[in-house]
Amino acid sequence: MKRWLRLGIVYHNKSKSSTFFAFFQFFHKTVSPLKEFRHSAKNFKEFNIENELKKLPAKPGVYLMHDASDEIIYVGKAIKLCNRVRQYFQRSKKPSAKIEQMVSHVSYFEYIVTDSEMEALILECNLIKKHRPRYNTMLMDDKAYPYIRITVDEDFPRVMLAHKQVRDKSRYFGPYPSGLAVKDTLELVHKLFGIRTCNRVLPRDQGKERPCLNYHIGQCMGPCQGYVTKEEYAKNIRKVMDFLNGNYKEIITELESKMQQASDEMNFEKAIEYRELLGSVRAVAQKQKITNTDGEDKDIIALARDERDAVVQVFFIRSGKLIGRDHFYLRIADGEEEQGILTSFVKQFYAGTPYIPREIVLQSEIEEEEVISEWLAKRKGQKVYLRVPKKGTKERLVELAKKNARMVLSQDKERIKREEGRTIGALKEIAGLLELDGIRRVEAYDISNISGFESVGSMVVYEKGKPKRSDYRKFKIKWVQGPNDYASMEEVLTRRFTHEGKDEFDSFSIMPDLILMDGGRGQVNIALKVLEILGIEIPVCGMVKDDHHRTRGLYYNNLEIPIDTDSEGFRLITRIQDEAHRFAIEFHRSLRSKEQVHSLLDDIPGIGETRRKALMRKFKSVENIRDASLKELAETESMNAGSAQKVYEFFHGASTSFSK
Repeated sequence: MKRWLRLGIVYHNKSKSSTFFAFFQFFHKTVSPLKEFRHSAKNFKEFNIENELKKLPAKPGVYLMHDASDEIIYVGKAIKLCNRVRQYFQRSKKPSAKIEQMVSHVSYFEYIVTDSEMEALILECNLIKKHRPRYNTMLMDDKAYPYIRITVDEDFPRVMLAHKQVRDKSRYFGPYPSGLAVKDTLELVHKLFGIRTCNRVLPRDQGKERPCLNYHIGQCMGPCQGYVTKEEYAKNIRKVMDFLNGNYKEIITELESKMQQASDEMNFEKAIEYRELLGSVRAVAQKQKITNTDGEDKDIIALARDERDAVVQVFFIRSGKLIGRDHFYLRIADGEEEQGILTSFVKQFYAGTPYIPREIVLQSEIEEEEVISEWLAKRKGQKVYLRVPKKGTKERLVELAKKNARMVLSQDKERIKREEGRTIGALKEIAGLLELDGIRRVEAYDISNISGFESVGSMVVYEKGKPKRSDYRKFKIKWVQGPNDYASMEEVLTRRFTHEGKDEFDSFSIMPDLILMDGGRGQVNIALKVLEILGIEIPVCGMVKDDHHRTRGLYYNNLEIPIDTDSEGFRLITRIQDEAHRFAIEFHRSLRSKEQVHSLLDDIPGIGETRRKALMRKFKSVENIRDASLKELAETESMNAGSAQKVYEFFHGASTSFSK
């Protein structure tokens, strides 16, 4: 690896023996923190673009455009860097409005050389996701779809909801368009096939506890009690898999037969039960409208756009059935062409989704089709087809998707603008008040305690004016004794900014653009002290409250700045402050409740939750346990002679045994 820090250029030369994964890992650890060498660009007086264009290699790679403030404003890839980057600065060629506007803001560029166009594509996707450049078409929604997971590696498998598909021994079905669809399907599966819902380790835990309610209402076969063999249970699991694969005919026939039999036997209550199950199965089957008979998995993609906004509609077809649809908002630049928008969406969407169908049906041709198809095939492990239909069912589905996208765009445009006013517009307003260049990520902190009991700290995160709950963090105060909010806050901030993230996408690895403290001068000074010791420069602002505990203004640079109480900026500050306080209180309440439910039995060595529950079920109170004989204790479920001895000695002190 060589770095030309003077020019702000990165060059990576791999040996032929190394793998792409080694390169990618190296990139994450060494190249990815581009901040280190981006800042070096400020050290030289002048970046001569004409001279640097002559030095570009005729190799594949990724290029990064920077503006005067050192911000990455565009990321792109190229088969030949020298040709692609030079095109932006050729005066003879008339550029699009987007390119013309972008180039006017470029102060310098840097690049990373790769061994192949495929590597460049993957690198481009990751850099766009990380830096979210202004002139890249950006996918605004980061949606994930639920799956149904069957734990086939267990002796008695479970059927459950899964938020993502991971590489384990389980079978996954989906993705489903909504969590509600999964809930309805799971409920029906448990009713039909009697699959267990508990987390017991079977057959190890068979017979240790009484069967649950599901067994008594006929929705579980009772494997926890040994009421069903492993082989019989496995037959029902296979039926579940068939059902989830869309084979409804067999179960419908079976339910109709059972309903008729129950009716013939004058067991009308049972017949009604089968009738209701039959109706539920048909309802699920009806929701999955058949679109074709080839049984293939497909995504149908079409878009609608206007001057500044775009909406992409995706139809999800699984096993030949339309199981759902979803729409995605895109931020586009002026003059962005439809082909470029669709290309950006495909790259960003399938870089983030765990499932890739065999066929992707598109509204129009996309750029770099060959390399994108190859990349998708590598991710899926088999050939992926990108098609633009001209006639037939697929073409009609594309038109339907386009119609839906157009409808969403027209109906939701005003709502989107209002939402942006509440979020991005509010952040711009706050940045203007504080005279900051721009704010994207905000972290807010609060401390909660009651007379020093279990002091806790909270960190809430807002990105683009919206809460990012996956990055919220809780801190249990370890270093401070007693009620000292300032010292507690110092501990929280020190731990947060000295904690090393697991990787570059870990929330602790991302620095905020602004820190908000729940308080005024005192809390702000504590934060500034911690940052100064650690050598970190981040603006710190206090959220000042009035005598009625309501937000009244901001404390920044030793001044209290009043805020218009009718402004969106004020409302956002209030929401952040309330959220930080709520999150801290919620964590504190959970710790208090845990402390309050502590049992005397928890202090006995060898008595865990299972034995404690068994003792309380049998003896009803701690006093009765204390008065029980050694023999009675040993005869309790989950207890043995050793644990009974420990319980007896805990209450009586004197050593005794069964022989006595």
